[in-house]
Amino acid sequence: MNRARNKTIYALLLLICIIGFWLFENFYTPATYSSKDTSIVKTEILEDLLPSSTTGSVVEHEHFTLSYNEPFEQAEWVVYVLKKEQLTYQDRKRPFFLEDPKVKSKSADWRNYRGSGYDRGHLCPAGDRRFSEQAYNETFYTSNISPQDKDFNAGVWNRLELQVRQWAKRYGSVFVVTGGILEDGLQEIGEEDVDVPNYFYKIVVKGPPERLEGIAFLIPSIESQKNLEQFTVPIDSIEKLTGIDFFQKLPDSEEAELEGSVITQGWKFN
Repeated sequence: MNRARNKTIYALLLLICIIGFWLFENFYTPATYSSKDTSIVKTEILEDLLPSSTTGSVVEHEHFTLSYNEPFEQAEWVVYVLKKEQLTYQDRKRPFFLEDPKVKSKSADWRNYRGSGYDRGHLCPAGDRRFSEQAYNETFYTSNISPQDKDFNAGVWNRLELQVRQWAKRYGSVFVVTGGILEDGLQEIGEEDVDVPNYFYKIVVKGPPERLEGIAFLIPSIESQKNLEQFTVPIDSIEKLTGIDFFQKLPDSEEAELEGSVITQGWKFN
């Protein structure tokens, strides 16, 4: 009699655990990562370097800024500055991915990625924001992620992110704008139809405002062993693919010089 009752209790406990886990997975949302503390020192981004937004949905966080593209359920660009003094290998507890509270249309739920076979690929890398807990956690807003092939994310894309860190260390500071090429006909994942870009771009700029130097990369979203230099393209070519004007506030002559050609001289590759 006791044995039968124990089995019933165990079965009920197991059922409660299963239901609890399902509720946690599907409905639990942690508190926002954005801080209300106005004394926090933000990472300043030069207003003159901000790209145009094709959607008008520009969101500013403490340590990066983005333009959200609702039909594609991801950012069309994410902009951030990486300084030498921000580079650290400090361990951080990996937080939850959650929707960006500053995106009025709501950014995509992370569950769209579950079972899709694609990584939740950071645009502003978490590894570039280890210098504070909040800076690190902010990168886990879903507005800052895009579906990426696992081997691509851990391979050539990671190599480029590591190279950007080396440039920040060498040159003191770099300005970065990055995103996927959002176009019609892309594969979609999840209930919200998050689009999977076939290409990702990254534009890196260094130097004082009066002598800016830029380099741009356009990489197919599959793993490649090619040297990073082989993916360099003029910034103009990325503008044509995206409809984004990346340095719209610069004088026309400076913008043309920065965007019109590929110049790798002055950029040391590892």
